[in-house]
Amino acid sequence: MRLRAVQLLEARLVVSHRSAAALWGIETLGPVPPGEAPLEFIDPRLTLRRQGNGVLVHRMRLDDADVARRDGLRLTGVGRCLADLLRAGPRDEALVAVESALTWRTVNHVRRAPITTTSTIALALEAPLRGAESARRHLKLADPNSGSPAETIARLRLHDAGFHPTSQAELRTPDGRRRYLDFLFRAEGLAIEIEGYAYHGTRDSHRRDIARFNQVLQCPEVRLLLRFTAADVFHRPAMMIEEIRTALVELGRRGRRDPGVRKKPVTATPP
Repeated sequence: MRLRAVQLLEARLVVSHRSAAALWGIETLGPVPPGEAPLEFIDPRLTLRRQGNGVLVHRMRLDDADVARRDGLRLTGVGRCLADLLRAGPRDEALVAVESALTWRTVNHVRRAPITTTSTIALALEAPLRGAESARRHLKLADPNSGSPAETIARLRLHDAGFHPTSQAELRTPDGRRRYLDFLFRAEGLAIEIEGYAYHGTRDSHRRDIARFNQVLQCPEVRLLLRFTAADVFHRPAMMIEEIRTALVELGRRGRRDPGVRKKPVTATPP
């Protein structure tokens, strides 16, 4: 309603950035709660800029192909919306949005399919706009296997620390079932799971998790399983990285002492 009111007053404005992402069902991270975030628009005539009263206007060029309609509003298409977020940064927030759009997600209790591709976003980044070079560099970090904003941020924290595990690694349990791990350091046998309350916060989901973790620990590839909460990822990343670093060092020592021997799997949950 607020977006429509602004667009009625200034018909030239096109809903953009985080406001467009919300309309497309794309998850974002922001510095303030969503209800307090400013409404974002682009003025393609490059004349109007307003920051205040909850409205932020970007002065940028738009082609007709960049504009779509949704819920009665004119807004940037998915590719252009994500390109704008990548150009504006910060990197982590932009990649949360990109990976949300690339994958199956449940947003506002609605399950939706992927709504774009990396090639579509890359095409939108070909426009000679400020921040395009860094945006293209950041897009290369996007992982279409990411399952949640917490997984995106965890992987970026690992990347920045110099760690590059396999994401959404597929395993086979001894009884032939497929199981997928958020992250797996295959050489060391270290599995990492990121747990968000929204997904794991009921009795039934907790019961399923216990059964799943027991099955994962029976896989020969897994020697140690570390589990972290979304709060650990967002608020205690240094602790998470140190736990992982320590585990990798210890698993490396065990491997050197007993080459070719698989130790009994152990599960650990940070305090």
